[in-house]
Amino acid sequence: MSNVETKPMELRCGAPADLERSADAARIDVLTPRDVPLGGPRAMTVRRTLPQRARTLIGAWCFVDHYGPDDVSVTGGMDVAPHPHTGLQTVSWLFSGEIEHRDSLGSHAYVRPGELNLMTGGYGISHSEVSTPRTTILHGVQLWVALPGEHRNTERDFQHYVPEPARVDGAEIRVFLGSLAGHTSPVRTFTPLLGAEIVLQPHAALTLAVDPGFEHGLLVDQGEVCLADTLVGPAELGYVHPGIDVLTLTNESDDVARTVLLGGTPFGEEIVMWWNFIGRSHEDIARARDDWQNSSDRFGAVEGYEGDRLPAPALPNAVIRPRRNPPRH
Repeated sequence: MSNVETKPMELRCGAPADLERSADAARIDVLTPRDVPLGGPRAMTVRRTLPQRARTLIGAWCFVDHYGPDDVSVTGGMDVAPHPHTGLQTVSWLFSGEIEHRDSLGSHAYVRPGELNLMTGGYGISHSEVSTPRTTILHGVQLWVALPGEHRNTERDFQHYVPEPARVDGAEIRVFLGSLAGHTSPVRTFTPLLGAEIVLQPHAALTLAVDPGFEHGLLVDQGEVCLADTLVGPAELGYVHPGIDVLTLTNESDDVARTVLLGGTPFGEEIVMWWNFIGRSHEDIARARDDWQNSSDRFGAVEGYEGDRLPAPALPNAVIRPRRNPPRH
């Protein structure tokens, strides 16, 4: 998905008290989303929990958009024209609906519930995303992963993977990246990562062994889930600091709860992130923007999309600075 805000934000990072609730003993912060319309008079609105002032990264996860359930007859669904990416991987995961993906590698694939589509931008790629006519309700998450410096100019790539569900203690787990509950995804990443959908039956409690070197984020799609001793509500993201080797999730609601658990080793590099580009300096971003606007071969071409590609927004009248997480205590 493109970040199609007309004026992409440059965020100054800190940890204002009004943007998070902390549980010091468990070292868990609850991050609340902001609504972002994805362009047009019938815009589909997403709820964005990363990046924000309270936190920029969880491991290498740098962008979390959560959308739906949207009735496409009302919202118009998703129609994101060809657009570029650099320095990142996009992770598409649906709960309902279907999205058609085309990219400049020549990939033509569909995103369906329970199936992972992972695209590596590296030095440069472009793609389009359109919800299909078969879709009535569109609902899912779009996630980005920052590539480390040594791999940020890697070749473009596309992977598709369908994880087998694991059933444990009243929960169903689909591990689409990394390892959890004895299941491991074969999909390649460039830093240690975890990504899994976890569905909890009413009032079920689940205890998971996790890597204490990871920081984690639990996005709640539906239901109310107690993460350790902290309640995380729908569309909120519970952040767990490194040093925890066991996570306990309890569904506090009378209905099924659905969550997405993300994790990774703290990302040791500062990134510059603007529109659909990730670099290390303002110059990286400006060069990528110029290459896209000038139809450089850097991004290739998307075949099969009917319509024009997305133009890049104007650069801000200031130097784009690196995004930083708040200091660790």
